[in-house]
Amino acid sequence: MPRYLLRRFVGMIVVIFLVLTIAFVIVRLAPGDPAALMLGPDATPQDVTELRERLGLDRPIFVQYVAFVAGAVQGNLGESLFFNAPVTAVLAARAEPTIFLALFSLLFALVIATPIGIYAAYRRGSTLDQTSITSAMLAASVPSFLTGLIFQRYLATELGWFPVSGYGGPDAGFFERMRHLVLPSIVLGIVNSALILRFTRASMLDILGEDYVRTARAKGMTERRVVLRHALKNAGIPIITVVGLTFALLVSGAVVTERVFNLPGLGNLVVNAVLRRDYPVIQGTLIVVAALYVLVNLATDLLYLAVDKRVKV
Repeated sequence: MPRYLLRRFVGMIVVIFLVLTIAFVIVRLAPGDPAALMLGPDATPQDVTELRERLGLDRPIFVQYVAFVAGAVQGNLGESLFFNAPVTAVLAARAEPTIFLALFSLLFALVIATPIGIYAAYRRGSTLDQTSITSAMLAASVPSFLTGLIFQRYLATELGWFPVSGYGGPDAGFFERMRHLVLPSIVLGIVNSALILRFTRASMLDILGEDYVRTARAKGMTERRVVLRHALKNAGIPIITVVGLTFALLVSGAVVTERVFNLPGLGNLVVNAVLRRDYPVIQGTLIVVAALYVLVNLATDLLYLAVDKRVKV
């Protein structure tokens, strides 16, 4: 186990190092002078020169790279040009809506997909099985912004069950802010439940055909115990994998939903940063999301050991 964790930790460092390198190169490969692009066409040459000095773009490229990596390792991702504040502080201020949106969406997707996927595999070929597969394909095919707009109109505007958009006022309490996340969480949960449902069904179908499942039935075990204790437990690894990847995708890919529901999260922040040419924020978001992917993959691998003792490190 210690050697396994050490190898994974070294792998994490390599991945983060590559991400830092890519984030550094992206800005330098942008056509024209990055400082001039950030300031826009109305900037004077003096303004451009001052910004280049402020960002350290007047130094040799290798010196810039070393300074960038050293700062990122210490948690310094630069300073936002629009907010005039450290990028880490800007990201931290916008992280709450995105994190809770991803958690609620994943929870909603699991509540929908897991039991339906298990029962669809158990009743293979039945009407419910065919209906679940069709519904999953439909949910995966419809764009999330269209689903969001439909839900906004009927569930929020006409029925008034949920807030239409926003994240509550400046004085809104925690539960009021969470209430604004319910509808977008349902939208994202429906969209992402399709993949979890299909993986659950496929994994359960493979396990239900194994010899030890037939042996358990022959010994007189109840169907509920056979399906939930023997089959589901052994089908857990593919399900855990897709759940981990889904959570990482929800954090990094909720841009459209946040725009539709006007949530002040990381997705909305990145879109605005691109429009404002706030490259430090774009770089910082890329690094944070990549680090999250790496941590989720590590947590997923460790869960394998807890779910299935046959997995060898």
